[in-house]
Amino acid sequence: MTDLWTSSAVHEWHRALDGYEGVVARQGVAGLPELDRWYREELPESMRARRPAHVTLAELVRLTEWKMARGVWRAPNLVRVRGNAPDLVIRTSTDALAKMPHPTAPIAGLATLDGVGPATASAVVAAAAPHLYPFFDELVAGQIPELGKVAWTLSYYARYATALRERAGQLGGAWTPAMVERALWSWVGGKTGIQ
Repeated sequence: MTDLWTSSAVHEWHRALDGYEGVVARQGVAGLPELDRWYREELPESMRARRPAHVTLAELVRLTEWKMARGVWRAPNLVRVRGNAPDLVIRTSTDALAKMPHPTAPIAGLATLDGVGPATASAVVAAAAPHLYPFFDELVAGQIPELGKVAWTLSYYARYATALRERAGQLGGAWTPAMVERALWSWVGGKTGIQ
């Protein structure tokens, strides 16, 4: 099988998801395995423990480093993210996360921060609510033919997230949109060596 997206074989999806950490490690990007573990395990717990839920500037910077290490490094964007005022990040992320479960409002709110586009914003909401939101990844979107050419817009993200939510529902059990995203990323990474 060469196309995971069209597969209804749950064991193929599990195999791809189970291989995720190995694909991350094989990228050979310094610090990526540690950043990835932090993003998937520690950050969600930290965010859920806060009332109201939000991210700090330090977390937003680290999350941006994770996103870039897993994909394309854009140093100017990281500089811009670091330049946000700490209290603005807390206030903006608090307001944005309060808009969940709206499909795009939390993304739009977070994207008002300097250096934060739909992909980085989606990483925040995916950490806060992986059962609702997937991380917006170009390699993953490229595997879903009905979405067409990737566009870094809210409307494209809405269609992308809907597709991943629907697939999670079809896979059943404990599958979330975030798990579907990681399985698809792992699948293409395992086949192509992403870098």
